[in-house]
Amino acid sequence: MAITTFKRYEIKFMLLQAQFDTLIPRLLEYMVPDAHCQNGKEYSIYNIYYDTHDNNLIRHSIAKPYYKEKLRLRSYTIPGSLDDEVFLELKKKIGGIVNKRRAILPLKDACDFIRSGKCPTTTNKLNLQVANEIEYFLSRNDVQPATYISYKRLAFFGKEDRDFRITFDYDILTRRHDLCLKTASFGDPLLEKGQYLMEVKLSSAAPIWLSRTLSNLKLYKMNFSKYGKEYENACTFLNPSLCANY
Repeated sequence: MAITTFKRYEIKFMLLQAQFDTLIPRLLEYMVPDAHCQNGKEYSIYNIYYDTHDNNLIRHSIAKPYYKEKLRLRSYTIPGSLDDEVFLELKKKIGGIVNKRRAILPLKDACDFIRSGKCPTTTNKLNLQVANEIEYFLSRNDVQPATYISYKRLAFFGKEDRDFRITFDYDILTRRHDLCLKTASFGDPLLEKGQYLMEVKLSSAAPIWLSRTLSNLKLYKMNFSKYGKEYENACTFLNPSLCANY
C-alpha cells in the first residue's frame, strides 16, 4: 500500500469560456501541462464520497468551520476489476490549509476497509500511519457511499516550482445512485456548459504574474465545493429530506 501526502492552500475561481481561452496562453508562459495531460489533453477523475446517514460531514463542511474533513475513493480510470488500484483519500482543511493523505489500494481492499473499519495488513510504517488515520476517522464516523462525482481535468505545474499547480475541472457529473467506481461515468451536470472550476494550489504566495492576470480578467476567488454544491442541489431539486437540520 503506497501513500502520498499533500499540504497546501487551494484557491478557487469560476471561469467562463472566454476567460479560459484568454488565460491558457498566459499560463503556458510560466507553466507546463501535467504529465497526465497527454498531448495537452484532459484526463478524467472518478470519485465516490462517503458520508453519514444524515449527511453530517457535508453539512459540517459547508458551514465553513475552522476544521473539516472528508473521505473519498478516487480513480483516474474506470476500474475493470476489484484488483485495480485506487486512491483512498482522507482530506482535511485546517484554517485554510489543505492536508491530503492518500493510500493506494486494490479496489476490493479499499471497499473492505471502509465497510469493516479495519485497516488492511501492512508492514511499512508510513503506510500504517495513514491507514491508522483513516481507521480512526472511520471509528468516529459511520459512513456509507453518498455521492458519485466525475469530471475532466486540465492540469499545469510551474516551470520553476513543481509544487505550484493550477487545475481546470469541467464536465462535472454527479449522481446519488449506482455508487460504484466500476460503473460508467454518467449523472447530472454540476456546472453550466462552458464553465470551468479553476483551482490554484500552492504552498506559498501566488506569483505576481498570476495575480495581475487574474485581476485583468476580473477573476476573483470564491468558495466552492463540488460535493457541497452537489448536496445543495440534491436538497433543492431531488430530496428536501436530505437537508434535515441544514
